[in-house]
Amino acid sequence: MALVVIVDDQPTNRQIFTRIAASIEEGTQVRAFADPRTALEWLAENTPDLLVTDYNMPHMDGAEFISAVRGMPALVDVPVIVITVFEDRTYRIAALDAGATDFLQSPVDHREFVTRARNLLKLRQQQLLLADRAKNLKRELEVSERALERTIRDSRDRLAQVIDTVPALISATDCDGKFLFVNAYHSKVTGLDPAKVVGCDSSEVLGEEGASRNKALDRMVLASGKPLNSYEEEINDAQGKRRVFLTTKSPLRDPSNEITGILTSSLDITDRKAAENHLQHIARHDALTGLPNRTLIRDQLRKEIARARRGDRKVGLQMLDIDRFKSVNDALGHSVGDRLLKAIAQRLRVTVREGDVVARLGGDEFAILMSDVKGPSDTTQLAEKIIDVIGQPLFFEGHEINPTASIGISMHPDDGGDVDSLMKSADLAMYRAKAHGGSSYEFASAGMADRARDAIVLEADLRRALQREEFRLYYQPQVDLKTGEIVGTEALLRWQHPVKGMISPGAFLPLAEQNGQIVPINEWVMREACRQAMTWIEEGLPPIRIAVNLSPVQFRKQNMRALVTEILETSGLPPGRLDLELTETILMENSEVVTNDLLFLQKLGVGFSIDDFGTGYSSLGYIKRFPVARLKIDQGFIRNLETDPNDAAIIKAIIGLGKSLNLSITAEGVETEEQAAFLRKEGCDEVQGYYFGRPMPPESFAELFRPKARLVYSA
Repeated sequence: MALVVIVDDQPTNRQIFTRIAASIEEGTQVRAFADPRTALEWLAENTPDLLVTDYNMPHMDGAEFISAVRGMPALVDVPVIVITVFEDRTYRIAALDAGATDFLQSPVDHREFVTRARNLLKLRQQQLLLADRAKNLKRELEVSERALERTIRDSRDRLAQVIDTVPALISATDCDGKFLFVNAYHSKVTGLDPAKVVGCDSSEVLGEEGASRNKALDRMVLASGKPLNSYEEEINDAQGKRRVFLTTKSPLRDPSNEITGILTSSLDITDRKAAENHLQHIARHDALTGLPNRTLIRDQLRKEIARARRGDRKVGLQMLDIDRFKSVNDALGHSVGDRLLKAIAQRLRVTVREGDVVARLGGDEFAILMSDVKGPSDTTQLAEKIIDVIGQPLFFEGHEINPTASIGISMHPDDGGDVDSLMKSADLAMYRAKAHGGSSYEFASAGMADRARDAIVLEADLRRALQREEFRLYYQPQVDLKTGEIVGTEALLRWQHPVKGMISPGAFLPLAEQNGQIVPINEWVMREACRQAMTWIEEGLPPIRIAVNLSPVQFRKQNMRALVTEILETSGLPPGRLDLELTETILMENSEVVTNDLLFLQKLGVGFSIDDFGTGYSSLGYIKRFPVARLKIDQGFIRNLETDPNDAAIIKAIIGLGKSLNLSITAEGVETEEQAAFLRKEGCDEVQGYYFGRPMPPESFAELFRPKARLVYSA
């Protein structure tokens, strides 16, 4: 039954270490002390099997405490583990000099604590076993002087048998370095024949290099007359496998207490070291991609900055973010998202220069550390290469994905003198690249920090804008191409900022999507649009529908069926006057839930349109599954239809698809007569855009319905 003593002035640490120590093996007893002086008083009368002590304690530090422990004869060989938060080697050396056996870095990994403690307890048990057997042999030697020679001979044989049964490498050499014996386990592991080893110089057995190191350690034992503290060494076994052992060396003494040789014992800790290496690896590498993680890349960057300072070199850092990665996760699932990240990681591995370090920082964000950069051209060439390589299409589960990346570049010393400033500069540059549309790179600049602060202020203002009633709805007419009459309007959000004036949705809606504010904002838009539509009905305006955009976040966080029903009942608006515009992402995200909600609302009379059609995923199967009545052609196709045959062909294809599915077609962003004529010729039903009317306040929109103004376009 093992006895473990814990010495730590922190109550929480004592409780944790006591609980872990008790789990080492069944029956383990644990005594814990808060004060090292109290512990020393108890240790003067008691001998534990393992001592675990904190280094930083009141009254005396770990080194002083260990020195006092080693001054007690009964505690000379008791293994001592020192736990410390200090990474400075000075503390380790001080503790080693005082007699520490092993170290653990705080915070302590529980598995590592148990593994190391169990191994040291085994070593302690073997030491006690040897000591106990030696005592028994000594008593047998005293039984009878008449059988002294026979007893000595038998004792030697028994001692040899005991030593042979110990699962540790045990050997002895004389003061000149010649082997006196090796045990059976030593022979089994190393393949050495004990009969041939005895009497040989260590250089003949261990080789010149190994013998030189071994004899140097032996001389330290001979000089001090005391055992050496345990140390780790690597030894090749008989099969050539590299194994790690925890070795101790102690003096051998004759009856007159003269040192006659050195006893060496080594405990195999190969499995323990493998566990340590594994824990260290997973702590510094990303589990999904196997790339270095944020912790490791920061360490590497710190080292490269130090080298650059000494050698007057530059260091480059590129921060990379996958554009629209969240849409892939939302539409195709996290398993596809994970496969995409692993594919991106592999592409980065084979693209960077030899010696560069690729890391995954988390989510869809990566970093590339470039050492020995001669100038911006080096980083530019790599960034362009990365954008090109990442942009190659990928195919997962029948879906084609064309990933793009936004890259921010910073350089030491130009953009930062330390790790944090360099990473911050690259991060800000990356977001600037993303704001410019993605699939590009940007260099760090002095104004980026100011823009980042502006973004923080904008987010804070956005959170208060709804409460302060700063949002406004503008309305853009939707016109029937055959009759030229207004048949509907789209409610478009604007922000009347008290300082910055009117802010367009493109400047704040992406931020609202990220921080969750889009949910209450879009709910307000729907309520206000329905209220305004009902006001127009009461004023006698002709029956038109009002279109409201929905966000994918609303379907994840709100009960849309209940929300729309409640808003219609509160406003009094007939359901047939409300048209909800859906993105393709909404329809792909959770088809069963979305389908049930849409079917319920359709039965009430609510209409549905697919907004920005043609810019999302290539699969069109969802169109048949959802009760949509209208496809809205994205303005990106309309803008260049007169000059780009491909855009014109896409528009024709969308109109043809809509007609075949009995769906109405609305074109957005129509700005010229030529565009309107083309769309009318191809059979497009409705249009909206600056050619027919800009977004306008509700009062201006109502003016369009005066008898002379209602016909806004002559077909």
